[in-house]
Amino acid sequence: MESNHENSFWKSSNRTVPGRPSPKKDIKLIKGKGGTSNSSASFENYQKSVSDAWTLSEDELTKEYCILSTDDPKLARRSAQNSSRTHKNPQQIAVVHKANSSFSTSSNNNITITATIDANNHDLHNSDDTNDKRKLSTVYENASTSVNNKTSNIEYGRLRQRFNSYPGRPQLLKFTSMSIKDDAESKLEKFSAILEADLLNLQALKELSWSGVPRKMRAVIWRLLSGYLPTSLERRNSVLERKRIDYQALVKQYFHADARDESQQDTFRQIHIDVPRMNPHVPLFQQQLVQEMFERILFIWAIRHPASGYVQGINDLVTPFFIVFLQEQLGTEKDLETYRFEDLPIEQRDIIEADSFWCISKFLDCIQDNYIFAQLGIQEKVNQLKELIQRIDVTLHKHLQSHGVDYLQFSFRWMNNLLTRELPLYCTIRLWDTYLAESDGFAVFQLYVCAAFLLHWREQLLQEKDFQGLMLLLQNLPTHNWLDSHISVLVAEAFRLKFTYADAPQHLKVKS
Repeated sequence: MESNHENSFWKSSNRTVPGRPSPKKDIKLIKGKGGTSNSSASFENYQKSVSDAWTLSEDELTKEYCILSTDDPKLARRSAQNSSRTHKNPQQIAVVHKANSSFSTSSNNNITITATIDANNHDLHNSDDTNDKRKLSTVYENASTSVNNKTSNIEYGRLRQRFNSYPGRPQLLKFTSMSIKDDAESKLEKFSAILEADLLNLQALKELSWSGVPRKMRAVIWRLLSGYLPTSLERRNSVLERKRIDYQALVKQYFHADARDESQQDTFRQIHIDVPRMNPHVPLFQQQLVQEMFERILFIWAIRHPASGYVQGINDLVTPFFIVFLQEQLGTEKDLETYRFEDLPIEQRDIIEADSFWCISKFLDCIQDNYIFAQLGIQEKVNQLKELIQRIDVTLHKHLQSHGVDYLQFSFRWMNNLLTRELPLYCTIRLWDTYLAESDGFAVFQLYVCAAFLLHWREQLLQEKDFQGLMLLLQNLPTHNWLDSHISVLVAEAFRLKFTYADAPQHLKVKS
């Protein structure tokens, strides 16, 4: 068993995965510069040492990481060994996480918004783009007001700290307990006016949704922003009915065990292992009917996307759609965390499942290169994040580099899971309001969100003076008491970074 693990970085089993080259045939193609495989060997050592980073307990499954060359293989091996010792010690994690949580809690009252808009800034060549500037100004103004209004919820944030026994996982759901005042009458009226038009103004809907969508309308608006529903008002009901029937036909065609070949059975087994680990602290996701629904969605998606197939982490990306469509069926005041899914009529369960499938399919279209063999899209984004931080904050960049922290070690999960494991689930849903509203797709914007997210923890990171302390913080960032207002500030800062560097594309070019 051990020899097989040494020879294959992709997974322990020698069976092939749908749509992916055989590891035996193609691993020889993954080479570093000069035709050698030193960088691959270095990465395999790192991969073995951090195999528990994706799950709650160690197991024999080989996790799917990308192959990324490092300038110093010895440094990479040393970092891997230190990382292994670091996050395999749950007591250390608990101590550091508790210490960091106090900073996050105390900072709720003192969030400073530093973004400014200067029409004469030499980096903002598009000075005539007043819409973008007005958009940024409005977002920051709304975020500032929202933060001030949320201080009364700090006590609730303290109560949720006891759920930190699952580092690196989405935190407690608690939709109905947050008292989020996002359903202002004026905003509801604006959304209603757009939705009731015979022909939807999609651009206007995106601009309005970018700063957040009211929970009462989120399900319908997400379907429209995903491209699942047509812009024509009279065609929406017929399209919904037809697509839901189409999904049930796909389940009958592909999901039954007697219709699967060996590779499809292997895909299903991996999904069956991963789904129970999803949101382990939320009773809703531990119910059999919910897990079976996720298995069907993920399996059918993998079969219909053979170029990538199923990759660990995609299961987390289905969760926001599932929650939004479930809340549509139950109402905004229902406690979703402990709801008995079997009490929901089967017709409504089928609607949630079909809509979640079609929306996640549309959502993942622009980031499919993240999930192909060797996950090349994530490789590129990790390098771009490194170059971006080096340009924005050279002090932070040098601090990470001088202590042997490679960007791959913490940002791979950010890119692969779109920060779903770093944020509370309701914050992820608010973040996806913005992602879905990005007119050019969220793939580029997400890079700037990750940059803003890293820079948010700058002061704490600079206080850490060794590799272990940095990795403990980066892999268990204290976001357990974050609110929607924090996400508003985060996306506003990400927009500022993107807008500032819009006319300086060279910052994304990876140095050879």
